[in-house]
Amino acid sequence: MRKIFFIALFFACLAACGQTPFTFAQVSDTHVGSATGADDLRATVKDLNGQKGIDFVLFTGDITEFGSDEELALAKRILDSLTLPWHVIPGNHDSNWSESGANSFRRVFGGETFFFRHKGFMFMGTVSGPNMRMSPGQIPRENLVWMDSVFAANPDTKTPLIFINHYPLDNSLNNWYEALDRIKTRNIQFAMCGHGHQNKLYDWEGITGVMGRSNLRAKDPVGGYNLITLTATQAVYRVRKPGVSTEDPWLEVPLKSYTAAAGNYPRPDFSVNAENGKKRKVVWEFEDDSDLGAGFARHKKTVITANTQGRIYALNYRTGKKRWEARTGGKIYSTPAVWKNTVVVGSSDHFIYGFSARNGALKWKTGTGKAVLGSPVVADGVAFIGGSDGIFRAIEVETGAVKWTFDRVQGYVSSRPLLYKNQVIFGFWNNGFYALDQSTGGLIWEWKNGYTNRMFSAGACYPVAVNDRVFVVAPDRFMTALDARTGQVIWREKRDSIRVRESMGLSADGRYVYVKTMDGNLYGISTSSAAMDPAWKSALQLPYELTPSAIESRGQLVFVPSHSGLISAVDARSGQVAWQYKLSNGMVNPILLTKKGLVASAMDGKVVRIKYK
Repeated sequence: MRKIFFIALFFACLAACGQTPFTFAQVSDTHVGSATGADDLRATVKDLNGQKGIDFVLFTGDITEFGSDEELALAKRILDSLTLPWHVIPGNHDSNWSESGANSFRRVFGGETFFFRHKGFMFMGTVSGPNMRMSPGQIPRENLVWMDSVFAANPDTKTPLIFINHYPLDNSLNNWYEALDRIKTRNIQFAMCGHGHQNKLYDWEGITGVMGRSNLRAKDPVGGYNLITLTATQAVYRVRKPGVSTEDPWLEVPLKSYTAAAGNYPRPDFSVNAENGKKRKVVWEFEDDSDLGAGFARHKKTVITANTQGRIYALNYRTGKKRWEARTGGKIYSTPAVWKNTVVVGSSDHFIYGFSARNGALKWKTGTGKAVLGSPVVADGVAFIGGSDGIFRAIEVETGAVKWTFDRVQGYVSSRPLLYKNQVIFGFWNNGFYALDQSTGGLIWEWKNGYTNRMFSAGACYPVAVNDRVFVVAPDRFMTALDARTGQVIWREKRDSIRVRESMGLSADGRYVYVKTMDGNLYGISTSSAAMDPAWKSALQLPYELTPSAIESRGQLVFVPSHSGLISAVDARSGQVAWQYKLSNGMVNPILLTKKGLVASAMDGKVVRIKYK
């Protein structure tokens, strides 16, 4: 009788509010490409097809393990057998290690965001990043612009909204507050995420947040997903075990009109910009309407960069005004390089481009088999650049003609190669390094780190070399010194007190390899010792730190980028922090040092030119 009473009450509420209840499914963190990912997803799709009363399915990120084209194609084949309508967004595993620069996700699934209306509700899903560079998550700048356009086209602020992102809407996203500030202007009911592989309730500045479990079985016999039933008054969450059972509700979220809650919510602190004004000066700032995942090249009176909408452009070095712009067909994460009057850049549209550095006119483009995410380095009129098609190329800058190729790369290249004593040295995302003959492309040596998990690769590291040694840091937290002539290991160490990751650089005098640790410290490792010798340590203390962007040095200063928009200038002699500047709250890209200062950008589209003493 009690059950009948509640059912009657349930439908009475619906009738009063004029809304029809419906159920949808959330499937998250399928990780196709991991040990059981594909099989667990197949079981879930089969289970969904056998049920009644489910209106649609939301796939909330980390569809694949490594973002590879093969994994994405397999995931799509499995989902093609799903008979229910479905919507999908990528997660960090789909974008951070993507050989296509996240272009394949858009191509395979038809998009990377979604917005739709269903039975009196609006559903909006955005990308979370990080895209191609390790850092906290980030909703791309172009997604925020897209949100604004969607809200402008749907001005009815009373319609209930459900917002979906792979990451929680907290400081695990660099720009969590930008999403929150936007959805607070609407009738937000609750926000959904995945990422944490568990069912969990949150409060995000007065907005109910719900994390959904992973579809993976982990230590259980089967995986699982969530069924969410929406009524006029609540959202009821239940776990469904494919082919087994639907569990009792684990969460009931009341639905009500959103009212901004009182509270002093945390926001990024830019107060450091009011300090040290006599030591550095901001000359100009520029803001893109897209993410920036590349650094800068300098050409006469301009600096040149590229964004994730496929545009390469030049800014006036003196004023920051845009001088010219050219387009490619895919996202760009390749930092441009200039030789005389030609800009060379790779694009995820499967081409390497040569543009006029004066006006952006296309001079040539060279086709490749897959995306080109690596950054070129240029010497004597030849550009050296790696792609995702297993081929490393040397290209004549003037004509675009391929001088030589090395076609044995066992993974994709996303970093910038090092030229050292007629060798081209670079890492790739399959746990190794190559050294090629700069003149012919012949293999001189190859080094592998011994792992099978590609995520331990030093693929994002910009290697440095001195004293016939090549130095490498990687996500496995090892630092390695290799013999530049043979590739043999001179020393290889992992220290819990110096947790290196991917960010490094060479001191101006060649005495130290600067390494930034995950704990926010800056060390100088001796370039001549027989072991990992931390011969110098700075006073810099950053919070937990992930960005792989290279450390730069010139004269007396060492420049350290962070994943939260902070640029730190450290005195190379004393180790004291000379000055800092917070550009944004996004990851700082590779910094360009100039005679009169530096130019830097953050992944959220902010650019700054700074003069310093």
